[in-house]
Amino acid sequence: MKRLVIASAAVAAAGLLATACGGQGASGHDVSSMSSPTASPVSSPAQSPAADHNDQDVMFAQMMIPHHRQAVDMAKLAGSRASRSEVKQLAKQIEAAQGPEIATMSGWLTTWNMPVPSDGMSSMDHGMPGMMSADEMKKLEGLSGSAFDKAFLNMMIKHHEGAVSMAKQEQSSGAFAPAKEMAGSIVSGQTAEISTMKQLLQSK
Repeated sequence: MKRLVIASAAVAAAGLLATACGGQGASGHDVSSMSSPTASPVSSPAQSPAADHNDQDVMFAQMMIPHHRQAVDMAKLAGSRASRSEVKQLAKQIEAAQGPEIATMSGWLTTWNMPVPSDGMSSMDHGMPGMMSADEMKKLEGLSGSAFDKAFLNMMIKHHEGAVSMAKQEQSSGAFAPAKEMAGSIVSGQTAEISTMKQLLQSK
């Protein structure tokens, strides 16, 4: 009987040990399976703030900021140099639309940890479509009256056409929804202004 009891106890102890080891193994697997979902969202590129834009979006903002700045500089000249009220009103409209867009695009670049173009770039020709050269800007500054009106309208038409071209590129190749939306606004708004400026040139 003693041998039977001892044998039974040994079997029971072995069973308990096996159960304990099995529990440890299950617990180990549970810890592993719990850590996996936690790690996944952190490492997933879809969760990264940079995942919602592409190189085209960056280029659009970095090029359009100095482009807009130059348009604003040109518009400010009209206040004291233009002779026609329609030209002055158009200039105010351009300044009111493009000033806030500059601030918005600068904010995007800061969020993306990308350089914001310096103010000095606004008066220089960097190969962007429609951008005036420093000499052209200097010439415009020296004009007044009807001569200014004519030069301003011709230069701004060219400037707007360049902006529309850049905006269409963003619409087709960009990934950042707000940038594509702004590009659509630029296309529609500046196309309408081009039409207005051409009419002003014809109705001297």
